[in-house]
Amino acid sequence: MKVLSYKEAGFDAFAKKMHRRAVPTIELRDAVAAIISDVEATGDAALIAYTKRFDGVTLNAKNLFVTKAEMDAAEKSVSQATRDAISASLLNIHEFAKRSMRSDWSRRNAQGAVVGERFTPFDRVGVYVPGGKAPLVSTALMTAGFAQAAGVPSILAATPVGADGMVNAALLCALRAAGVTEVLKIGGAQAIAAMALGTKSVQPVDRIFGPGNRFVVEAKRQLVGAVSIDLLPGPSELLVLADKTGDAECIAADILAQAEHGGDSLVGFLTDSKALLGKVVKAIHRQLASLSRSKIIHEVLRQGTFLLHVKNFEQGMQLINDYAPEHLTLICEDEDFWLSKVRTAGAIYVGNQSPVAVGDFLAGPSHTLPTGGAGRSFSGLRADQFQRRTSIVKMNQSAVKKSLPIIEEFARLEGLDAHGRSVSIRLDR
Repeated sequence: MKVLSYKEAGFDAFAKKMHRRAVPTIELRDAVAAIISDVEATGDAALIAYTKRFDGVTLNAKNLFVTKAEMDAAEKSVSQATRDAISASLLNIHEFAKRSMRSDWSRRNAQGAVVGERFTPFDRVGVYVPGGKAPLVSTALMTAGFAQAAGVPSILAATPVGADGMVNAALLCALRAAGVTEVLKIGGAQAIAAMALGTKSVQPVDRIFGPGNRFVVEAKRQLVGAVSIDLLPGPSELLVLADKTGDAECIAADILAQAEHGGDSLVGFLTDSKALLGKVVKAIHRQLASLSRSKIIHEVLRQGTFLLHVKNFEQGMQLINDYAPEHLTLICEDEDFWLSKVRTAGAIYVGNQSPVAVGDFLAGPSHTLPTGGAGRSFSGLRADQFQRRTSIVKMNQSAVKKSLPIIEEFARLEGLDAHGRSVSIRLDR
């Protein structure tokens, strides 16, 4: 865990490092390209081979998907408390989703043409749910749950299986509750390739959603065009910016909570209060001792965590907007003023009483958010991303007549006389 001051770090050099771009290494790009090529060439055989190689599980073409019997057994095996938690989270997700879905509209333009937009759900989407060291039940809800709210009729989920060749029961329960129609027992870049390109067993999707490791994110990036994607959500990130009003115990708890996602998580704390910085360092060490995933957290604290004393809040805000964090916790006296200065964060948690974990599990907005600096270009997952947009134009002869002089001028400028004629012919008839 690096504890620095803006003087020690050299602020300008530090700020330059904070300005990230979600660009893959050549090695990662080539490795993922090879996986995609294999899936495209050999389909199911490649999925089976990579699952054996990376997950140590032997599958065949007949058991690539979770069966209905497995789904039923999973649902019966989970506790009522688990089912209640899934229902509560899904309720908030659906309520939030309704606010961000787009609605059809129409109006007449200056020439009298009726113009508008129509929004329809995608026919088939894919959602990726990471496996790793813990079943990400909440991710299933915060991807597929939005597809369900948008009315997508066919939802394919892909998630790696455990050593026993099975998908976690609570995860299956969440996927069913969120309207998933198929569950593919495949993870990694190979799962993204299968959903995008299709195989003998896997019907391709129209759009892919969901977070994953760097291989998954890179596969999504490479397959844009074959399929559309939501955003580039990779390993978890948190930056906390706090003044002297920050609660050290709460800040330390948030840092540790995000660090336990995995060894590639990134966590930072910025403050203009030296006293608070010292308290947070002590609180981190004290709280860490009682946590079950302390080994993973230790690794993140050693390699992926920094704590920085900034000269003032303006300096801290500059670093936030340079970094474009997945999650930002903002704690300060003038919350509304400083909140208005944030431009690039994926999700913002305001005040000492707003733990990021509530956003991870329950609040309603999706926790699928841009990472690696992609927050400058992408926003977090929303329900309207599950909708196709189609523009509509309808004209009568009066609207054609009013439009013709303008169309003919554009046709002359661009040397496209057939364009002009295609409009004028409607007045000749």
